[in-house]
Amino acid sequence: MSEKSKISCCSLRSEYDLKSLGVRKFGPEQKSFGKTTIRLEPDVAQVFPNADVVNEALRFLIRVVQDNQVSAFTKQPHSSSEGADKTP
Repeated sequence: MSEKSKISCCSLRSEYDLKSLGVRKFGPEQKSFGKTTIRLEPDVAQVFPNADVVNEALRFLIRVVQDNQVSAFTKQPHSSSEGADKTP
């Protein structure tokens, strides 16, 4: 290392506060900025090759669940009127 690079490397301006800087990690533990990271099990990852396919499948599942909840409410008779209509 040359003498010039030693000086510039070790002499920082007073406005630089390196104590407040965090260490950026690499790999699965790295911080994500604005995105949520979900780790899939290997058997699930074989079926879903990328994030778009996973999102499409989850949106489909959400629609199915929501449709079933709505249809379950509309198909069930009201319990209070059910017993009142019957004559002994």
